[in-house]
Amino acid sequence: MRAPSSRPPVPRLPVPRPPAQRRLAGLAAAMCLFWLAVFGITATVNAAGDSHMTAASRLTRIAFADLDGWPQDRHAEAFAAFRLGCAHAIAEPPRTRALGIDSAALVATCRAALALPAAPDAAIARRFFERHFDPHLVEPSDGRPFLTGYFEPEVPGSLTRTDRFAVPLYRRPADLVEIDANHRPAAVPPGFAFGRAVASGGIVEYHDRAAIEAGALRDRGLELVWLEHPVDAFFIQVQGSARIRLADGSALRIAYDGKTGHPYTSIGRILVERGVSTAAEMTLDRLRAWIEADPAAGRDLMRQNRSFVFFRPLDGLAPELGAIAAAGVQITPGRSLAVDRTLHTFGTPVWIEADLPLGDDGALQSFRRLMIAQDTGSAIVGPARGDVFVGLGADAGLRAGRVRHEPRRFVVLVPRPDARP
Repeated sequence: MRAPSSRPPVPRLPVPRPPAQRRLAGLAAAMCLFWLAVFGITATVNAAGDSHMTAASRLTRIAFADLDGWPQDRHAEAFAAFRLGCAHAIAEPPRTRALGIDSAALVATCRAALALPAAPDAAIARRFFERHFDPHLVEPSDGRPFLTGYFEPEVPGSLTRTDRFAVPLYRRPADLVEIDANHRPAAVPPGFAFGRAVASGGIVEYHDRAAIEAGALRDRGLELVWLEHPVDAFFIQVQGSARIRLADGSALRIAYDGKTGHPYTSIGRILVERGVSTAAEMTLDRLRAWIEADPAAGRDLMRQNRSFVFFRPLDGLAPELGAIAAAGVQITPGRSLAVDRTLHTFGTPVWIEADLPLGDDGALQSFRRLMIAQDTGSAIVGPARGDVFVGLGADAGLRAGRVRHEPRRFVVLVPRPDARP
């Protein structure tokens, strides 16, 4: 029998109280990339090729008739999401990435899409995709396809500091500078993409999370908005965008505008390594409950992630759509997909066949849907790795947080060669 440990028992995660409305808003601050950024879970794959040879997978051409559920999808929704990104793609063509989806051919299909009505009927939208693309099954040579979900959080806040709202989110400081890897200052560690310009003319490592929370940026007028809970601020930084609901009912939308450059550290993984929880037991609500049960310990835990993110306000956005994503377009609930940007060319349509827990109380639902690759994330790694943009607000956050599933098939729609001008 194993000898008893001389160490005191490690406290287990508390069982969270029933989710009230404020608590759901807190969930919305984190669930987007919870299993990616908080735990560092990825689905890394390496690959070989077939009909399309790449360094990450093989793409095997199939027919639209082979796609399970293709006739039943709402193609007009997918067309709207695709067309939404076309003006930006034509003005600033995306880079052709390692899977070989040709940017010039995608831009040509965008011109064809813009020549159609903005809201065509389902039959016209379906014919558009069948006319301009060929489906190719993505087959990783190592690892398996994997899906997660994300969303745009919404939390209450204030433009001025109050007794209730006293936790700031910051604008980008003027002394935050991007670092050219070819001219890295000796005082900045390798891997840092940002540093701090100092009066002497040099560049040094930027203040980390602990220093900023201790007041390193105080009295510089950088506070963009004030939140109620430190954990909301932390997870909005994980997410990179949010809607802040103000007292007058209006919403301030904010987006990522740089970071200190320190490596990201997974606080969920730290708790697992300490024996506080197993990875299987860990959920966002339990993680939040652990932090809130002991605010001092929670603060120290969050400070283990030295990375700190800055934000900018976004104006003129369509309220029914998400934030502006990596492809330069507002993302569409249920139709935008975050992918590995080193492999996928932004704007590529992606057909997903899966059963996902998007129903009430996590019930599995058939998910046979054409998505558009319009976003990315540093933990989204691999040719058949996708992050589904579930939607906006707390309910979308609950649904998004349940998605950690292998799709049956991950299919990219490759522009036909004759689409290229």
